[in-house]
Amino acid sequence: MSIYQKLGQIATKWGGKHLFFKYGFNLSPMYRRSTARVTHVEKDLKSIRVKLPISYKNRNYVNSIFGGSMFSAVDPFPMTQLISLLGDNYVVWDKSAKIAFKRPAYENLSTTFTYTDEEIENIKTQVAKQNEIEFKRTNALTNKTGDIIFCEVEKTLYVADKAFFKAKRKAREKQKRS
Repeated sequence: MSIYQKLGQIATKWGGKHLFFKYGFNLSPMYRRSTARVTHVEKDLKSIRVKLPISYKNRNYVNSIFGGSMFSAVDPFPMTQLISLLGDNYVVWDKSAKIAFKRPAYENLSTTFTYTDEEIENIKTQVAKQNEIEFKRTNALTNKTGDIIFCEVEKTLYVADKAFFKAKRKAREKQKRS
């Protein structure tokens, strides 16, 4: 269990996991460096809103928002959000990511990460049938009105039944030793 997971368990007792997500990410050194901020988290964690303001800290050579800041702003949420929504019986990993820059960003950007009840149930059903799955999630960073897309980030996520994952890992380790 990571330090962030331990802190999340403690924080949940005092104010709810949604507040830990918001303030934990905003205070975390790893996320602060992206220059993005979590602006809203629903109590059920199914929706997280992030803002990436343009500033001197994230401007690139041509004065638009640095692509690394765009990616860093969206990177942790599909995985960490899903870990919290699925619970302790699942393993969730980022498998890969692909970013597509659509146009230079000379203004503040934002995005919302959402999972529906149907998506969560579908993931659980597929994992129950197959033990492990991979699927893609795409988020777009847009302007404040949401009508102009500046970049899209596609993440491939891996989800497995925790018991299956541990057994698979043990078998792989045993095979390496022999």
